Amino acid sequence: MRLLFGLIAVFASVLGGFAAMGGRMAVLWQPVEIVIIIGAGIGGFVIANSPTVLRESLRTVGAVARGRRTTKNDYLDVIALVYGLLRVAKSKGMSQIEGDIDRPSDSPLFTQFPNVLRHERCITFLCDYLRLVALGQDNPHDMESLMAEELDTLSRELNQVPKALQNFADALPALGIVAAVLGVINAMGAISEAPEVLGHMIGGALTGTFLGVLLSYGMVGPIASAARQRRESELNMFLCIKAALCAYLRGSPPQVCAEFARKVLYTDIQPSLAEVEVATTLSSQAKGREGRQAA
Repeated sequence: MRLLFGLIAVFASVLGGFAAMGGRMAVLWQPVEIVIIIGAGIGGFVIANSPTVLRESLRTVGAVARGRRTTKNDYLDVIALVYGLLRVAKSKGMSQIEGDIDRPSDSPLFTQFPNVLRHERCITFLCDYLRLVALGQDNPHDMESLMAEELDTLSRELNQVPKALQNFADALPALGIVAAVLGVINAMGAISEAPEVLGHMIGGALTGTFLGVLLSYGMVGPIASAARQRRESELNMFLCIKAALCAYLRGSPPQVCAEFARKVLYTDIQPSLAEVEVATTLSSQAKGREGRQAA
């Protein structure tokens, strides 16, 4: 919805302003120029990026169009899940959660948080490091260093799609100039035509520059920015997990680990201490009910 509203606002403002100045809208309809700009842009995009980035770009643009975002509740679920796992590990030992981290999709604890289970990379990250702790790796400095290196790699990986989309946006004004130059060349080939015909052809040629700049700064560039924000919000989930696990390895109780995870979030999506307490309490109660049922 936000994408649709934004695009309507951009095109309505630009085209409406042009019409208000007395411009003829028919002059702006240059399908050949559009084909040159968008076709060349897509071709360059395909050449420049791997198949994985191309697939991820389509998924990301689709997600931006749907307006799906990572919300405060998603982060609360991550914190509550990590708290629940660390609470069991602290009270009963790491062996008690080995079944959960080996098969998250079948774990009663993980399935309490379906929104987190959707983020497969996040679940893999959490389970991998809990498995390392279960195997005896309890040096907080080594674990923190390894997680920092993996997150640095993950950050570069997550930024591939926004970077590719931004490169696409940056190329569009130049491709608009290419279309405009071709239009001027075509107009010069018809220099003997009547002035009104020649003027229409030159106006159509200049439309290429207009379209390239508009598509770059009014559509593709903002989509690239929105994609970057989505990827950053996804990375925040990993930072929550890292903060909680490092605190646990330094000997902090699970409730303090949850607070460490909360504090690394941006202010606008950071849950309050009371909200974290409620979420972790509900997680503990659910785990207790499962334990009684199993008994």
